[in-house]
Amino acid sequence: MTSTFAPTRKSTASARSVAAVVAAAALLVACADSAREPPLAPARSGTLAMACPELATRLAYADATFAAEFVSAGEMRVAGVPVGAHCRVTGRMHERTSPIDGQHYAIGFEMRLPLAWNGRFYYQANGGVDGNVMPAAGLATSGPGSASALVRGFAVLSSDAGHSAAQNATFGIDPQARLDYGYQAVAVLTPLAKAVIRMAYGREPDRSYIGGCSNGGRHTLVAAARMPDAYDGFLVGDPGTELPRAAIANLAGGRAYAALATSAADLGTAFTVAERRLVSDAVLAKCDALDGASDGLVADTAACQAAFDLSRDVPTCSGARDGTCLSAAQKATIAQLFEGVRTRSGTTLYAPFPYDAGLATGDWASWKFVAPSTRDAGAIGIVWQVPPANPSAFDARAFMLAADVDALLARVQATNATYAQSAVDFMTPPHLQNYSGVRRHGGRIVMYHGTSDPIFSSAHSVSVYEGWSRGSGAPASSFARLYLVPGMNHCRGGPSADAVDFLGPLVEWVESGRAPEAVIASVRGPGDPAGVNADLPPSWSASRTRLLCPWPRTAHYVGGDLESAGSFTCR
Repeated sequence: MTSTFAPTRKSTASARSVAAVVAAAALLVACADSAREPPLAPARSGTLAMACPELATRLAYADATFAAEFVSAGEMRVAGVPVGAHCRVTGRMHERTSPIDGQHYAIGFEMRLPLAWNGRFYYQANGGVDGNVMPAAGLATSGPGSASALVRGFAVLSSDAGHSAAQNATFGIDPQARLDYGYQAVAVLTPLAKAVIRMAYGREPDRSYIGGCSNGGRHTLVAAARMPDAYDGFLVGDPGTELPRAAIANLAGGRAYAALATSAADLGTAFTVAERRLVSDAVLAKCDALDGASDGLVADTAACQAAFDLSRDVPTCSGARDGTCLSAAQKATIAQLFEGVRTRSGTTLYAPFPYDAGLATGDWASWKFVAPSTRDAGAIGIVWQVPPANPSAFDARAFMLAADVDALLARVQATNATYAQSAVDFMTPPHLQNYSGVRRHGGRIVMYHGTSDPIFSSAHSVSVYEGWSRGSGAPASSFARLYLVPGMNHCRGGPSADAVDFLGPLVEWVESGRAPEAVIASVRGPGDPAGVNADLPPSWSASRTRLLCPWPRTAHYVGGDLESAGSFTCR
């Protein structure tokens, strides 16, 4: 796909008062225009119809087992925020022994059912290659604890997507486990969860939401495409929308960095932290002030790609590398990777990555220099390609070093008698540009993406969002919003204001018809119960707030306190 962000070789004070910030936020929420469908009815509150022990004896659903326990108020906390009293239901569904690898599989899940229920259901789509039933807190990765769906009274479900962590990545040998991970676990757990809610509260949820980041964002977009009537709101974070392609691109990146590395044991020596900080600083020098404020953030990512040129704006080494320059070979390789890995025919495999200010972080390094020979190699070699590699003899580093883009792409698109559905089919949302089903149902999508995400490109999410206007029969803005988070790495962190409540605006849009415009983002400062973002520059105020604007608008400084969102507007 093409993107507004695609780089080319040439263009490659103290915070304002809380009251002022809240007032600014209120002024920046606009009503949906009259051409959009009317909002769905608001959810109604309810209470558990019975105590947890009784509920455990009454729960029944085909091919599922249950257990339940009472969790008292304050016993669980989400990012420092106490959770009200609730019933924790655990269970397993579709237990079986695989005829292919002889392993025992089941779809494990957890539900948390508040005593004081707000009438809503939230499916917590987890990340990575799944395998763990994470606590069903319903917290978007970049959100503060108060944004937790469970804290707010939603009934929440979490699952392992059909396999255990101990089975990663060997579950890819079993074809059904592949499909459960791709999309079928969400498909079978959704009606189960609504049935449990009906048994627990006497009625099904009035409104249903699903959300997650990374692979959880992919799960959410897959659900929006495959079952648009099952959910009313979709919260999509840094999605691995075309995950197999992105993983192949990252594997190719690992191979390219290996050729530059000065230590075979450390790919990071190909592009050291000092060199990455050099490039980040060069990006800031060209792009920081494009929004009218020199504040360590690149708010106008699209304009930055035209303003910054790696070849021109970063010194070229005339001698040894010392952190103050890049060699000609480094520049050539890094430029090619940011432009997007290509097949032999010249087609972009996945997407370009925008130049941004968050390259010098541990998260960026982990995804670029560690993941290729671990996560990406295992996922491609065992979970996605046909036929899968033999896990007992699999050498992940050798797989990375031998990576051939065209051959790997063919393997993740292949099928055979045992693996009847390719990875590209079971991992990718079908008809990716047509989300008219969500629009017709009255559903809404809120998508966000960090512009310094090193594994899934924010430029790709821009292309996906723009494609919805072409393929869904109406402007994407009639049913979706996209927010780019400047400086944020993969789902969180980076030199960014990464603490954002996107769930509240999504619910407001679905149930009241008020479409979100700008939203307020804050940094994770000292004392924040969500934890301190170690990537924050020391010069930033711990109470810094920023506006995040719906694409294609960006935040621009209009004067006043540089640490306050109230000093910016969307243009």
